[in-house]
Amino acid sequence: MADATADHTNDSLGDLLRNRGLWLMLAFGFVSGLPLFLSGFTLKQWLAEGGISLSAIGFAGYAGLFYTLKFLWAPVLDHVAPPGPFARFGRRRGWILFVQPFLVLGCLALAFSDAPHAPLAAVAASALIALSSATQDIAIDAWRIETFPPRLQGAANSVYVWGYRVGMLTSGSGVLWAAGSIGWHGALLVIAAIAAACMLVTLAAAEPALPKSFVRGRGGIGGFLAALADTLGEFLRRPGAWAILLFVGLFNLGNGIAGAFLSPFYLSLGFNRAAVAAATSVPSLLATIIGIGVGGWIVARAGVGRALLLTGIVQTVLMIMYVLLSLSPGSHTMLFVTVMVEAFTHAMATSAFLAYLSTLTAVEHTATQFALLTSLAPLPGDLVGGASGALAESVGWTAYYGVATLAALPAMALMLLILRRWPPPERARRAG
Repeated sequence: MADATADHTNDSLGDLLRNRGLWLMLAFGFVSGLPLFLSGFTLKQWLAEGGISLSAIGFAGYAGLFYTLKFLWAPVLDHVAPPGPFARFGRRRGWILFVQPFLVLGCLALAFSDAPHAPLAAVAASALIALSSATQDIAIDAWRIETFPPRLQGAANSVYVWGYRVGMLTSGSGVLWAAGSIGWHGALLVIAAIAAACMLVTLAAAEPALPKSFVRGRGGIGGFLAALADTLGEFLRRPGAWAILLFVGLFNLGNGIAGAFLSPFYLSLGFNRAAVAAATSVPSLLATIIGIGVGGWIVARAGVGRALLLTGIVQTVLMIMYVLLSLSPGSHTMLFVTVMVEAFTHAMATSAFLAYLSTLTAVEHTATQFALLTSLAPLPGDLVGGASGALAESVGWTAYYGVATLAALPAMALMLLILRRWPPPERARRAG
């Protein structure tokens, strides 16, 4: 892709706007974000409206674990050619085009399902969506990294996030709005049609050239396993490695528990589908964008360690907003404030957290170590959050969100220890 990879020293705003690769990256961000809520927030809203128990809704959320576990099969997309005729489109585009029909099939199956009366079929469809979407994300991430030179990676990531958030908005609040007029089945059929149209984005993209390291390096599963062992071994030999891994896993535990049942939580407080859609659409998007900017500014001004400490504490303390909302049923003002505060603080803390994870990677193993760390981060929260429906049913929403807030405290305590004994390096690590 000549316009994405041409090596100019400086890029004006006009140059960036004329860069076809960045526009494709924006579109690919939408493609990645579109399916996310179909196995999470949107599905849970549909199930909750059908009177499904919180325990069942919680376990239905496990379909989304494919996003967390995608690192397990990611090496296949690096070391195995796309199946059959898809190989002619290249290593990255071929895999994207291979999984996209399965993604459309999952969307169609969800649209034709009856979640309130046959939840297992709906969950199976959402699992197919999550598996296909997670695999698509692996290939799109690789396409981004291999297409853009280092000087454009920041711009590529930024436009990707913009597209991603719009995609999430479409399958989240957009579906809730549409379901009010054309029903759940009609709204989800629209999403399936959009997902099918997304294949045009893949066809319009250019295949990045194979890196020289791939051509000259050892291929096959044996070479992958050797590289993986070297990557993990380098990390685990560092002082405090196990404590750091534990912190990474615990950092999002409180948020994982809090976010597992937002749809039935809002419904139980008397907020209808339109009210939830209004709160979680543009206001949430704007709060997220501002939060990302503020988090990045704090990292630049205070450094990674202090930024992580400050934003982590703010996010933990303000989780109390869920408790306050549980005590304010029917208050639309409180709903909007809670959604916006959560979006802002989570985005702000995530900026600092991702910056911290970046400091943990050795320059020789950046891609693999970063992928493993970002996969580990949401895993405990997803596992515990999905199984906590029985807790919400037994203790009520106020106590449940009190527990979610307390669940964030161990990570904060561990963070203080780590920042004191093993502070993040100022520069990228080198292995060995």
